[in-house]
This record gives sequence, C-alpha cells and structure tokens, in this order.
Amino acid sequence: DYKRLDFNLRSNIFQGGPLERRSLMKDSYTPDIVQKAVRDPKNWHRRKTDEQGKWHQKNALNLNLQRALEDKYG
Repeated sequence: DYKRLDFNLRSNIFQGGPLERRSLMKDSYTPDIVQKAVRDPKNWHRRKTDEQGKWHQKNALNLNLQRALEDKYG
C-alpha cells in the first residue's frame, strides 16, 4: 500500500482540489438574493460599529477589574 501511495504521490495523480472555489449559497440562490446578503461592516449583527466598540471597551475594563480584585483578595 505504501509503495502504491508513494508512486501516486510522486507521479502527481493526486492533483488537489479545483482552483476555483464554489459557494453553495451562490449555486443555490439567484444573484439578487446573494447581493442582498452582503454584510454591511457598519451594521454588525444589527449593532452599529460604535456600539460594538463600546461593548469591547466595557468588557476589557470588566476583565481588568476582575483580575485586580482576584489579585487583591485572592
């Protein structure tokens, strides 16, 4: 088995996958549906980017506070 596999790998029988990637969504739906599905970077999961930034900042402050309390009180 190893000799056959070695021969096949050296002779490049396994050439890999297709060079062009295909999407199941693009194949399944019409082009107008795919265009509507493009995500807006300013509207992230129905939250504006500013709200996401504020959440991350608040989360970082919360994690820093938790670490400080663990260091102080164990």
